This record gives sequence, structure tokens and C-alpha cells, in this order.
Amino acid sequence: MTRRSFLGATAAVLAASAYGSWTLIGHAQQPLLLSARDNAAGEHFAVGYRLDGSQAFATRVSERCHDVMAHPSLPLALFVGRRPSTESYLIDTRDGRLLQTLSTPAQRHFYGHAVFHKDGNWLYATENDIRDPGRGVIGVYRLHGNQLQRTAELSSHGIGPHQLLWLPDGETLVIANGGIRTEADSRVDMNLDAMASSLVLLRRDGTLVSKEQLPEQMNSIRHLAVASDGTVVSGQQYMGDAGDAVPLLAIKRPGAPLQHFPLAEAQRQVMHQYTASVAIHSELRLLALTAPRGNRVFIWDLDSAALRLDAALADCAGVGAVAEGFVVSSGQGRCRLFDCRNSQIATHHLQLPPGLWDNHLRLA
Repeated sequence: MTRRSFLGATAAVLAASAYGSWTLIGHAQQPLLLSARDNAAGEHFAVGYRLDGSQAFATRVSERCHDVMAHPSLPLALFVGRRPSTESYLIDTRDGRLLQTLSTPAQRHFYGHAVFHKDGNWLYATENDIRDPGRGVIGVYRLHGNQLQRTAELSSHGIGPHQLLWLPDGETLVIANGGIRTEADSRVDMNLDAMASSLVLLRRDGTLVSKEQLPEQMNSIRHLAVASDGTVVSGQQYMGDAGDAVPLLAIKRPGAPLQHFPLAEAQRQVMHQYTASVAIHSELRLLALTAPRGNRVFIWDLDSAALRLDAALADCAGVGAVAEGFVVSSGQGRCRLFDCRNSQIATHHLQLPPGLWDNHLRLA
């Protein structure tokens, strides 16, 4: 047993005694949790589970994946290769069949994230131009049957694009340009003294709507969440000195500029200059964030910025909104449900395999 799997098993025992029970809705009504996950031998899988712990599929893939994006109407999901992968995997979510291993063209690699357009016919993926390292491009793919074909690319108008999502109009992309140059087949940061991170709004036809930056030059915009009213939140990874007091969350409300989301100093310090996943619950008007270096999960009121939850969770990873609140996965312990429907947030462990979950999760 590896140290990581041992920690996961230990956390499961502790969780069972620490948290109360939670009554699940019917199996057929439960969302399908999609994520990348390893096993104790280090093999990589694209997985789908119901929240009651029942496995829909676990498909072995050749490379570690990062994010996953479900098709808006078909039982398909693309598991996107982790930077600097050149492969992603199109999976049938009914049975886990691998329908396609999607490869980038020469001189390109994936940056870990992609989105389907609302009509289901198009997919947009963040990519790196290896000939001009760090020049961000958005690969445009057309879905024909069960196969994605690359048809074009757009400029991300920045360096090192990471996550991208749609604004509520479904026609405007919000792109987190991390600002960090990397070479082909490498995760080595090459330009920390000249980083240029930015948040870009881009029309589907490639028209640039806006480009904004944070005041701290080494504050890399990485991950995003978008509310139904168009509010955008970004989570940062600060690449400067560990002692620098730099806020790691930013918010762009409709019609307003990108600005820091107010964090208490204690919250900022425990993040250790690193955020992982962010999610917004539009109906409950809540914002959730995982900070795995600090082993903390945070939930705030999206409008007032009041802290609703600061909870310990070892190596917390993906977070996604469900009807009750948020589901959070872990690289070392049990996955959790945070029920936010009442003034006191209740925490429940889920009967999902403990530990070894990767950075992101999606609920379909």
C-alpha cells in the first residue's frame, strides 16, 4: 500500500466517525460525477460515479488527465490531458467506452481544459504553440458522430492559457491566461520575471472583447467559475516569494473591472500561494474554493464575501455545485458533500473511493 492510499483509507475511517449520514436521492436522479483518478499502482483512469458510490465506468487511459467536460445533450465527455499532454479522451458516459483518443496537431499541446459549445457541435480547448512557447491558442474542434476533428484555432490573446468557460450568453468565452511560458514536453516555468497573466473575454469568432490583468505581475490566473448572472471568479497561483501578501481570488461582476475578492489574512496565508478549483452555486449565491497546499476548503457568500465555511480536507481537489451545495474530492481522503441549504453548513462523507482523485470534477 502506498502512503497516499494509506492516508486515503485512514481518512475514510475518521470520516465515518466524524460526519453524520446523508440521505441520497434516487439513483437515477443522482448526478454523474466525472473526474480523473489514479489507482495505487499509478495507472490513470477516466471515471464516472454516482454520488451513492456506484461506479458507472472506470476507463484506463494512457496519460494523466486534468479537467473533464460533458457534452450538453449527448452521453459524451472529454477528459482533457494534463499539461503538456498531446492526448485527450472522448468517453461514452453510459458504459465508459473510449470513443476517440484526440491528438493535437504537430507543434501544439493541451493545457488541461476545454468546453463544448451549447449546441454540442463544437469544442474549444486551450493549447500551447510549441513553435512560439507560451503563445496561447484556442483549438476549435467539430463533433462529427463520435469523433472530434480540429478545424481551426483562435488566439487566446495571452500567454499560457489554462481554463476557459462560457459566459451566460453561450457565445463569449472567458479565458484564464496563466502568463507562464513552457517549452514542449515540459512543465518548467521559463519567464517568471516577465509573466503576463490576463483574463480575456473572447467571442466565438475570435473577436477580443476585453483583456484585464491583476496588479501583481507574478499572480497567475488559472481557474475559473461563472455564475448565471455573468459574475466571473478566478483562482490564482502566485509564483513570487512565499512571504508576499498577495490575494489569490479575483472577481469580475457584470459591467465592473476585474478586482481582488476580499480575503481575510488568515485565509490567504493558509492557502500557501496556491488555489486549485473554484465553483459557484448560482441559486445559493455561494463561492467555493479548494486550497490543497493548505488542506482547506472555503465557502463564501458570493455577494457579501462573508466566510461561510473554512474546513480541513487533506489534499482537497475538485469542487462542483449540486442542488444541496458542493461536492469536493480529495487526493488523500474521502470525498465530501457540503450541504449549504441552511445557515449552518453540514458536512457529509460520500461513499466514493477514497483518495487519488485528480484536480477537477464535473457533475453531469
